Amino acid sequence: MTDRPLSIISGPPLSEEEGLGALTLGGWLRDVTERFGPREALVLHEAGGAIRWTYDDLWDQANAVARSLLACGAGKGTRVGVLMTNRPEFLSAVFGAALAGCVATTLSTFSTAAELEHLLQSAGCSVLLLERHVLKKDFAEMVTALEPSIASAEPGGLAAPKFPFLRHIAAVGGGEGAIEDWQTFLARGQAVSHDLVTATAAAVTPADHGVLFFSSGSTAKPKGILSAHRGVTLQLWRWRRYYAAGDDVRIWSANGFFWSGNFGMAIGGALSGGGALVLQPTFQAEEALALMQAEKATMAVAWPHQWAQLEAASNWNDVDLSALKYVDARTPLGRHPTVKTTWREPMAAYGNTETFTISAIYPSGTSDKEIAGSSGKPQPGGVFKIVDPLTGVIVPMGERGEIAVKGPTLMLGYIGTPLDETLDAEGFFRTGDGGYVDQAGRLYWEGRLNDIIKTGGANVSPIEIDTILKQCPGVKVTQTVGVPHDTLGELVVACIVPHAGATLDEERVRAFAKEELASYKVPRRVLFFTEEEVQLTGSAKIKTADLKASVVKRLELEA
Repeated sequence: MTDRPLSIISGPPLSEEEGLGALTLGGWLRDVTERFGPREALVLHEAGGAIRWTYDDLWDQANAVARSLLACGAGKGTRVGVLMTNRPEFLSAVFGAALAGCVATTLSTFSTAAELEHLLQSAGCSVLLLERHVLKKDFAEMVTALEPSIASAEPGGLAAPKFPFLRHIAAVGGGEGAIEDWQTFLARGQAVSHDLVTATAAAVTPADHGVLFFSSGSTAKPKGILSAHRGVTLQLWRWRRYYAAGDDVRIWSANGFFWSGNFGMAIGGALSGGGALVLQPTFQAEEALALMQAEKATMAVAWPHQWAQLEAASNWNDVDLSALKYVDARTPLGRHPTVKTTWREPMAAYGNTETFTISAIYPSGTSDKEIAGSSGKPQPGGVFKIVDPLTGVIVPMGERGEIAVKGPTLMLGYIGTPLDETLDAEGFFRTGDGGYVDQAGRLYWEGRLNDIIKTGGANVSPIEIDTILKQCPGVKVTQTVGVPHDTLGELVVACIVPHAGATLDEERVRAFAKEELASYKVPRRVLFFTEEEVQLTGSAKIKTADLKASVVKRLELEA
């Protein structure tokens, strides 16, 4: 027994939080439009010129989508898939779905055909709004290949056993068969009154289902994470406070809004305070720098591997980035010769998709002394406890264990999984992350307790990768691991024992993986081992720690 206090820390009461507005997505958009209506909300450069929307334009476009969804028969709780990059229609689709009482279901444009099939079947979308052409992918062709009846069905008349709830598909970039082009879809709503949209939006409560995002976890397939309107909008309002930035924020980002962190950081950070989004649908370093210069971006939201690519871009020494104000001097952009900055990025933070991004943080401007190397303090209404990973018992203050969290942004649950199988008896979500708390109320995150790989800002499941690689001809044993990397956080490495006599090389295995896996999940390196080199436990499982050490040694020898 010990007399030390237990490892439980809490944020201030939610009722005391300042700077909040409406706590539904439709209400949030109405609030920011009323405050900043004629100001520029977003800009997208594409062939033919730049698209610029004011807050008023975004409101009008979101209402147009809402009217069309209602015309399609969508109602409260209807799931609307949004398969798009960072473009204006992504925002009008998500907020239009909210205004119509629907649940915006964001789908990654990195998805392969197999991954998209899983997402659509799991989500049970009734409407799918997609961007047809993304790099070399044609998502209209992809969904039609998954369900051939889409090619012959009439728009609105889809009845496909593979996707039994799916009735309507519309595409930015042109449609065919059951897939309507975007303007035809919007024309559906012209007969629906604005008053009906006003009524549907007013019928939505902060406790209602708001969004469905997907995140890879400890299983082989991405998990659907359902969040209430309140959880999402709290974070949208909070990012303005986290950044401690003014209304001159113009945020460049190419990171997909279909991931919760990018959604909250960029959309909330820019639009909650009257700023603007400089949109780049897919990341390309030279283009990104040119966009920042042309649009006088004042902030950049990027992951570490993108920082390195920006610094290595061919036009790095030629661009004028002097407008950048809210960039940290510790980043490459902050060190650019044209940039003068004293702003500090709020790097002391912790969060999960299950809490719709941040649950502990210190905002920009906090001193290093106060941060003390921590991951921040709980946000209003939030509670953390540190538990023994095996027993679930709360450990004494300062002891290491598993981080568990609950609070007003906590998910409503994983789709298809009973809530009592996800939360403990006290309503806490056990994160699978290790760490501890101190008596000053600070949280310290120390990494994953399981083997999830965090690479380039995304979570990658080794189980998912190994499930695919086991199907590669010539592969006898495969174990994917993550090892430390300067810019990616962790490098995804597949460790393979080939069958006797098999002819395998690194590029052949990577090419096989690319057929089934999103690009960020494809192993950056493939290393080959003999069975003697792979240490097994008594239950015939590979000793991951020993394997990681071997990988690190090999990579060091190659360097």
